[in-house]
Amino acid sequence: MDAYLTARERVVAAGYAEEIDWQDQLSLDKVTESDFLREAAWVILSSGMRESVIRRCFASISRAFLSWYSAEEIVRRRSACVRSALQVFRHTAKIEAIGDVAAAVARDGFPALRERMRLKGVEELQLLPFIGPVTQFHLAKNIGLDVVKPDRHLVRIAHAAGFAEPESMCRLVADATGDRIATVDIVFWRFATLQPDYVKVFTATALS
Repeated sequence: MDAYLTARERVVAAGYAEEIDWQDQLSLDKVTESDFLREAAWVILSSGMRESVIRRCFASISRAFLSWYSAEEIVRRRSACVRSALQVFRHTAKIEAIGDVAAAVARDGFPALRERMRLKGVEELQLLPFIGPVTQFHLAKNIGLDVVKPDRHLVRIAHAAGFAEPESMCRLVADATGDRIATVDIVFWRFATLQPDYVKVFTATALS
């Protein structure tokens, strides 16, 4: 708990308070088709990449995909969207996967997809192209589901602090603080990106 509160203070002091507020206020009920397309694209592009790399090119990719205005419109102009996006980010499989997500949304309609996500949670997300066992949790968090993404930073923190996996660690902190599980996740994750020796911080806490 002390380590979490310390991490939260460090993240806020570094200028990421809005990121915490954004995660805390996310709700699947409020997510629009445009929101979903944007967040799915972000997660697909981020897989195996540094956040800073994707952040630099994401505005241009968004423009290539019509600023996520409409899945149907992206599908109608897919070739042009993909061609334009590949000029910015030369990973054909990922760019095509974004087009495939738009096609899935256009085919079923976003309200139907959102209802399935509400009922099935992350399992529904893994059916989407380029969304795997870890990235499904990343996308779920970004559209308002209260889950933990077991990425390498969270796994290292959990093990250092004496937990078998990140979910039980984040749930314990959430129960004690009243923060959402997803909010606890983003605090730990952002702290790890800011603090090079973050594992030592939680190892010291576990041993004290």
